[in-house]
Order: sequence, then structure tokens, then C-alpha cells
Amino acid sequence: MAKEKKEKKEKKQKLDRNERKSKKIDSRPFAEISDLKVQMRSKKRKRVNRSLRGDIALFVFLALFGILSILPLVLTVSNAFKPLDEIFLYPPRFFVKNPTLDNFSDLANALGSSLVPFSRYFFNTIFVTILGTFGHVIIASMCAYPLAKYKVPGGALIFGLVVYSLMFPSSVTAIPNYMVLNWLHLIDSYWSIILPAFAYSMGLFLMKQFMEQIPTSLIEAAKIDGASEFRIYWTIVMPLVKPAWVTLIILLFQSLWANSGSTTIYREDFKMVSYALSQIATAGAARQGTLAAVSLIMIIIPIVVFVISQSQVMETMAHSGMK
Repeated sequence: MAKEKKEKKEKKQKLDRNERKSKKIDSRPFAEISDLKVQMRSKKRKRVNRSLRGDIALFVFLALFGILSILPLVLTVSNAFKPLDEIFLYPPRFFVKNPTLDNFSDLANALGSSLVPFSRYFFNTIFVTILGTFGHVIIASMCAYPLAKYKVPGGALIFGLVVYSLMFPSSVTAIPNYMVLNWLHLIDSYWSIILPAFAYSMGLFLMKQFMEQIPTSLIEAAKIDGASEFRIYWTIVMPLVKPAWVTLIILLFQSLWANSGSTTIYREDFKMVSYALSQIATAGAARQGTLAAVSLIMIIIPIVVFVISQSQVMETMAHSGMK
């Protein structure tokens, strides 16, 4: 009897072990994803042994440079509320003495007398910025995924050309870009700005560098469990490279928000906010206050987007060069 009880107990223990093992295998990809997220977020540098004086000196040093960095922004805000006599004051005054909203009221009057409503300019900018930004994130990530995790024929050459293209500023590629868009009959349309945004080289570079850090075993485990390539890309890879695509959204958003499109769009009802505001603000010395108000309006939205997502940007800068 004792022997039979012992055999039954061993058999039950064996069944329990097999059941726990099967559950562990079934949930392995998602468990590994969770562990990998924790590891990526918990990568911190070891604290350097410093004295209290050293900490204070470092804090003062960083605070001074932080103040110097924020001075241009403070000056922009101050100039937007200065009356004309303070704007032309010499020597110039850093802070506004008699703040006024006249610059913004002049801007509103100028926009109200425009042939095209300001809401149309604003819609054009929002439409182009959102479609160009999110379209590029999807395209860049889908291109970077096979280059980073599979041996694509000619993949090294393709990535080398992408890196090589980062050397050329937009002024160098302006004429070839215009010729290609003209050949595609996209001049004077939204696509003349959106399509070049899809081909932003920095996005593919950033996404590939981050995707290379994802363990290949994680993708193989997901395949064993029957996940399709698109599901692996969308539910496993993209959440793990969130810092990269958030940073990419910020960079491209800022670029498209400030893009006037004046070189490829000539229809007035298709032009961007930056073009309309720059035309209003360049009407002589009397519009210098309006120009200050325009400068504040153009930088405030990208700054808000950056402040909301700055933690992801810092994480990207910390890990983008790691293998």
C-alpha cells in the first residue's frame, strides 16, 4: 500500500511539473517581453563616488549652462509682449518693461484681412504634419525590422546608402527632389511635402539601431507559438522600441511644422501656417512686433510636444549607440 501511494504521489508530482512547464512555454514570449522591458528600463549607470562639495559644484555647473540654454526662449517670450518702442530700444532690454498684447492683436487683424482664412492654413499644416509623421514612423519601422532581424540580400548595402544619405543637407537635395516630384506630377499638392517626409533617412537609422538590441530568441519563441510576422512586429517589436519612435515623432513633427512648402506649393489655399505668418511678419519695420508674436506661436507647439515626450527622448539618446 505504501508503495502504491508513493507511486501515485510521484505520478501526480510529475503531471504537475509538466503542466507548469507547458504553461511556462505557452507564455514565454510575453514573459520575455516583460522581462526585457524591465531590463531596458533599469539600465542605469553606477553612481560615481563624489563628495558633497563635488555634487554641489556639479549642480552649480549644470545650472549655469541650463540658464544659458533657456535664455533664447525667455527672450523670444519677452519680445512677443514688448511694444515697438522697447523692441527698437538701444541698448536692447532683455525683459519687457511694459507688456502689451498689441503684437497679437495686429497679427489677428492681418490674418483676418487675408484672402484665405487662417483656419485653412492651420488645417493644411495639421494635415501634412500628422500624416507625414505617422506615415513615416510606420514605413521606417517596417523597413528597419527586416534589416535588423533578418539577413536580407543586399541589406548591408541598403543600410550603408541610408547612412550615406545623412551626410547631405536638404539644400543639396532640393533640385533632385523637385525634379522627382515634378516627374510624379505631385507639385502643388500636399504630397510634395508628405512624400519626402516618408523618406526621412534618420528614422530608418534610429529604428534599426534600436531593433538590433531586441534578442532574436524572443522573435523565434513567438514564431514557435504561431505568431505571424506582422503580429511579432506590431505587438512585440514596436512596444520595445517605443523610445525610438517617440523621438522620431518629435523630430519629424518639428520639421514638418516649420515647413512652409513654398518651393513646391504655389496655390494659396494649400500653403502652410509658417508661410502665411512669415509673409505677414515681413512687411517692414512696423511689423517687427508681429514678427515676435509669430516666432512665439511657431515654437510653442513643438516645445509642448517635446516636454510631454522628453523622458522617451532621453532614453533614446542613452541607448541608440548601444549594441
